[in-house]
Amino acid sequence: MTVLAPNLDAAQPLEIAAADYEIVRRAVEYVNLRFRDQPEVDEIARAAGVSPRALTELFRRWCGLTPKDFLQAVTIDAARRVLSQSDNVLDAAYELGLSGPGRLHDLFVVHESMSPGEWKTGGAGLVIRYGFHASQFGKALAMVAPRGLCGLAFADEGEEDPALADMRRRWPNAIYIEDPLATAPYAARIFDARAWSANDPLRIVFIGTDFEVQVWETLMRIPMGKATTYSSIAGCVERPKAARAVGAAVGKNPISFVVPCHRVIGKNGDLTGYHWGLTRKRAILGWEAGRLCKAWGGL
Repeated sequence: MTVLAPNLDAAQPLEIAAADYEIVRRAVEYVNLRFRDQPEVDEIARAAGVSPRALTELFRRWCGLTPKDFLQAVTIDAARRVLSQSDNVLDAAYELGLSGPGRLHDLFVVHESMSPGEWKTGGAGLVIRYGFHASQFGKALAMVAPRGLCGLAFADEGEEDPALADMRRRWPNAIYIEDPLATAPYAARIFDARAWSANDPLRIVFIGTDFEVQVWETLMRIPMGKATTYSSIAGCVERPKAARAVGAAVGKNPISFVVPCHRVIGKNGDLTGYHWGLTRKRAILGWEAGRLCKAWGGL
């Protein structure tokens, strides 16, 4: 059954983007199944439950691309091309906000790590405030420690409790306080690209093993529009035979999107897994492609 896109004239931009994502998610799930057939917009729109015109308008609003351009941006062939152009992406001297066209619309972040002792105690005594917020990729769970953002997860509608439980298992002895007023400024900084500023960087704090932190720091060197592999990261952290361990550390990345584990793909160009769902991974990569497209003046 075809339904009309919601009337969001009075809503805030992130609320609009979040409502759009519910339709985007249905479209991307269909694309996941049929991308080899390169389905037409009419076919994708039927699967998403909206008219072709509504779907096109929605995608342009959400990521700046037409549904067809989005489809091309997230196919395996496109991923392989990106990977072939990114062989040395981790060897380049990228500094946040200072070099590389992929940084034009990337997050500006400063980070620090908690001591190994703090991690080993499971966050004992650490106060973490959390809240759910609207985002371009569904409900976002932001978690904030006294020194900065320590967690960012995603949940589809109705899956908020499992998402929170999953994050709490990472630091089981911390003290958790629901406080969306405390986390809202962080969510706004993350999901409103107009707030991405080198002059006012987002502060994040890593809570993990030394090896995990090393992997997460390496992830932050992958610019938007680029990709790398688990084996490349393993070489970068001087553990060339530890691709599986790197994969496990990537999967444990607690600060999704900001620390771009979604830019890691398989050697053959497959998008592989994603802790918050392969559909969301494709959506994030497509949204980023749209931002870069705008930066370069269109496809």
